Amino acid sequence: MPETRTSEIDGKIVNIEDSSSGAEGNQPQRYSPAEIEPKWQARWDADASLYAAEAHDSGKPKYYCLEMLPYPSGALHIGHVRNYAIGDALARHMWMRGYNVLHPMGWDAFGLPAENAALKNGVPPREWTFANIAAMKKQFQRLGMGFDWTTEVTTCLPEYYRWNQWFFLKMFEKGLAYRKKSKVNWCPDCQTVLANEQVIGGRCWRHEDTVVELRDLTQWFLRITKYADELLDGLDKLEGWPEKVRTMQRNWIGRSEGAHVDFAVADGDAKITVFTTRVDTIFGATSVQLAPEHAVSKAFALEDDALRVQIEALLAEQQKARETDALGAIEKHGVNTGRFAVNPFNGERVPIWVANYILADYGTGAIMSVPAHDERDFEFAQKYGLTVRRVIAPNIDSNNLSLPYTGEDEAVLIDSGQWTGENCLEAQEKMAAFAKANGFGTPTVTYRLKDWGVSRQRYWGTPIPVVYCDQCSPDEPLPVAESELPIVLPEQIDITQTNGSPLGRVPEFVNATCPKCGGVARRETDTMDTFVDSSWYFYRYTDAKNATAPFDSEKANYWFPIDQYIGGVEHAILHLIYSRFWTKVMRDLGLIRNDEPAERLFTQGMVIKDGAKMSKSKGNVVSPDDMIGRYGADATRMYALFAAPPDRDLEWQEEGVAGISRFLGKVYRLTTKYSDAARAANGASRESASSPHEQVLLRRLHRTVAKITQDFDGRWHFNTSISAIMILVNEITANEAAMDAGEISPAALAEVFRGLILLLAPFAPFFAAEMWEQLGGEGVVFRTAWPVVDEELAREEEVEIPVQVNGKLVTVVKVPAGSDEAVVKAAALADPKVIARIQGKTVVTVIVVPGKLVNLVVK
Repeated sequence: MPETRTSEIDGKIVNIEDSSSGAEGNQPQRYSPAEIEPKWQARWDADASLYAAEAHDSGKPKYYCLEMLPYPSGALHIGHVRNYAIGDALARHMWMRGYNVLHPMGWDAFGLPAENAALKNGVPPREWTFANIAAMKKQFQRLGMGFDWTTEVTTCLPEYYRWNQWFFLKMFEKGLAYRKKSKVNWCPDCQTVLANEQVIGGRCWRHEDTVVELRDLTQWFLRITKYADELLDGLDKLEGWPEKVRTMQRNWIGRSEGAHVDFAVADGDAKITVFTTRVDTIFGATSVQLAPEHAVSKAFALEDDALRVQIEALLAEQQKARETDALGAIEKHGVNTGRFAVNPFNGERVPIWVANYILADYGTGAIMSVPAHDERDFEFAQKYGLTVRRVIAPNIDSNNLSLPYTGEDEAVLIDSGQWTGENCLEAQEKMAAFAKANGFGTPTVTYRLKDWGVSRQRYWGTPIPVVYCDQCSPDEPLPVAESELPIVLPEQIDITQTNGSPLGRVPEFVNATCPKCGGVARRETDTMDTFVDSSWYFYRYTDAKNATAPFDSEKANYWFPIDQYIGGVEHAILHLIYSRFWTKVMRDLGLIRNDEPAERLFTQGMVIKDGAKMSKSKGNVVSPDDMIGRYGADATRMYALFAAPPDRDLEWQEEGVAGISRFLGKVYRLTTKYSDAARAANGASRESASSPHEQVLLRRLHRTVAKITQDFDGRWHFNTSISAIMILVNEITANEAAMDAGEISPAALAEVFRGLILLLAPFAPFFAAEMWEQLGGEGVVFRTAWPVVDEELAREEEVEIPVQVNGKLVTVVKVPAGSDEAVVKAAALADPKVIARIQGKTVVTVIVVPGKLVNLVVK
């Protein structure tokens, strides 16, 4: 006899183990997922329409349920299973609720890993990618994921990436795609440029130990900054997105209002432009500080060999801080150049310093240092003995002020010329206008967000559809004609990570015809960032086979916005911000009406094993194939949903999967035992409960229906949903003798078991299909209507109300459900723990929140 394990969930004891013994003389077959699951998988795979969305005129409300598409790396692991099990449960539930559901799947199939595999194993990227897609698709099907494979999208196919190229041409035409020489992020391991969003803590997003270098290169950019304000303002409307994601995007966009001010270099023609959000403090500027790589720093270094050595040392310190992700906490070092800049507001000469904490790629690469009113500047001034001059105070007579003082709203200017006595906020506006009027500055809004660098010096990506003609425009790119699309990626090439893009060594690709003069031209050999592919793929799902447009606008407008998007929070400032940008561009092109891609976003927790996030690089991956082989797909999926709330991290434990498998065995035994009786009563109407046992069972069923329905409609407590089903099954087991004795009517018995299996259908689809068939259910179980709650039966007879005294929990009292305020108040005041707590004190007031809590305010 197997060991029984119980756990307490929501105050209920849940037994998820099971002996397989049935009633005497009625021993059912044991639960065998190895027999059940392949049977149903074969049936479902043979029916392409099973998971297909219906026509737009179906008369049903639409529901677009989407999980982020995977990269075809070769195999799914349990972290993937959790993500897709969440979306699959939701899609199945919405089918059962009568919605027209779109639940598609595809492959983010371009990218560096395929090239790395080609270099390592000698397998062409295309061959490697499609072998992985086949393997992962097989895993998805074995897991019973309800994807509409008729809308499958594979981003490395020409029929998809031709539309990447089409969008690029449209953006080029509107000035949103452009080419320029600038400092770019270079990953030595990837041997390619990275977008700013792909540099995390100074390291490559794919290589956590690889420090990213800065290089001067001519690259392609998409002008995402044109939409910076709209991207920022739109976050306030995304109420269905997690606040942490919206905060991350706000911080990344980083809007700052201020002014650019020009400090002329004394005794020379150069000028140093600084950006400041506090132009009101400029009379307190006692130095100007430059990044080691600033153009003026370099010019000074060329004139002074000793200074050059010092500046190079500062640059080395900065690079080392990047390597250790310590730029924010770097020990501040600087060197006085011996040169001066002129403050345009008062004509004062201030020393020019070069400092290791000023970054060339942030802002203008130069700051005005106001040590009295900036903590960082104060620290630097204290270290090097620079002047600290106070020009801001809470009021004009304040003399005993600790520095640095950074007040703004209630502060005023002192010792600031004609602006002395002005409120800081008012002075900022006036002084910025003064700078503009006098030609040495301008009011400015800046952003941390920079234009999206999309050039990649790699092979396995979308070719950029431009050419260069030495006759027509040797330095300017020319767009190819739309009729030439797609510019197809050659299939068989020699891939190396040296001397630029591998495409540059393929003459049949490089050699082209100039669209302007018809002469010889050469193709662009950089390819597009793979995040281009994933920025709009979910629109293609709505019309995946369209050969004349990216998608039909009418179809996209029907399905969008996505009702529920599911994926990792790590994409907050990568995929999620890019896809918002792409949506706005498509809207402005007249392709769609929506401003945002997804109405609601859910970011699932990670799966943890051995104390670390499950990943191939950490060697702690658990294969779903192994779990399926031992316990079945349903048990594997259910445990991924049961072990923790979906938004929390989950510590993987195989014994938990075994426990779920035994629980399903218990349901199997009970269902098969009573299936004949339930089948015989199908369609019969139930009278009012005929016995106390029947009343208990029906109440538990309808309370479970109510709870799980509420869980799907609100915050997804799938772990407690499944525990509620376990409690229901325990109730059925406790009333087994009554069922055997005929004390529960066949109609009630059928209602309980049919309801149980319908509740399980979103979480364990193979199992539910088998049990539904045994119960004589008609049609597909997850296309059957979701159980309707009998409100009278679901109503709790008693509810528990927390009682607080001065805001601190003292006890919990039970009162009849629906009790009015007087009854709840009386119960609270009569509780012994409350009496003891308030003895000798005066009850000032009793606050009753109906159905929620009681709080006694006492003195």
